Amino acid sequence: MTRINFPSRTLSALALAATVGLGALAAPAGALAQSYPNKLVRIVVPFPPGGSTDLLARKLGEKLGTTWKQTVLVDNRPGAGGTVGADHVSKSEPDGYTLLLGVTGSNGIAGALYPNLPYDVVKGFTPVTAVVSAPLLIVKNPNLPAKTLPELIAAARARPGSITYGSAGSGTSMHLTGEMFKLATKASLLHIPYRGSAGALSDLMGGQIDLMFGDILVVQPQIAAGKLVPIAVTSKERHPLYPNVPTVAESGYPGFEALSWQGLFAPPGTPAAVVERLNKDVNAALASPDIQDYFVSRGFKLGGSSATDYKNFIEAEASKWAGIVKASGAKPD
Repeated sequence: MTRINFPSRTLSALALAATVGLGALAAPAGALAQSYPNKLVRIVVPFPPGGSTDLLARKLGEKLGTTWKQTVLVDNRPGAGGTVGADHVSKSEPDGYTLLLGVTGSNGIAGALYPNLPYDVVKGFTPVTAVVSAPLLIVKNPNLPAKTLPELIAAARARPGSITYGSAGSGTSMHLTGEMFKLATKASLLHIPYRGSAGALSDLMGGQIDLMFGDILVVQPQIAAGKLVPIAVTSKERHPLYPNVPTVAESGYPGFEALSWQGLFAPPGTPAAVVERLNKDVNAALASPDIQDYFVSRGFKLGGSSATDYKNFIEAEASKWAGIVKASGAKPD
């Protein structure tokens, strides 16, 4: 191979050109970060209006809009368990003006559940920060004879398939938490999928099904009214709203943890300086007393994390749920 020897003057010129070129590439990203945001920001919610994700996005958007002095629009793009909205953001311009409030299903479970998912749950986004998380409550119809978690597990083992649990649909976090529970406890429960939480909740109160791995926000009013009975919580620690309800982990299954979470994501390739600004401002919004009071009283734990820590969390969640999907043989509706 012939070696090309550049004259020293030519090398100096090349070095200068390279430096100028790199500066030109860096300048737009730096300028964008300094001025960000200077126009409307969209937070895509991958579900219809009115749910907990939509409510959270609107509260967060109001706070960020005040901080930025810009309009923050909530853009509802429902469909396919949250994957329609997530795919839209994954393919959006990576400038920080289109964001996703992603959830366990769309950004954790979907990668293993849907064989033809059009995005990668890990590589298809730039994680910004954790927003909220909450465990699920295992709630039962008051007429189910089992009064404690050990009694429930014993009954499910003794009469396989005789105890039913409902979910908001196959592949949802409610369904796969139930499958995770079955794998951990060897309890044979029969899954009954519904199209949304409302149908499952109605049939649970009516006695058509026995159990539900429910979001606290969804089941809280029915527990207060005595229509449902909580027997366990899926976090590693007891929940402050239900201090007398034991965890699955402390009931003989150490390490068991299943959380329903929501986090903020940007498209892949979003400039690091913009991600840093988003991370700082969103974490500050989550720490504000009014946001804290509103969501903590409804059973949520407010997030706030570095972008790097959140990326590591998402990778771990994707791996965990992939194992549950494979072991359980779960399929989407």
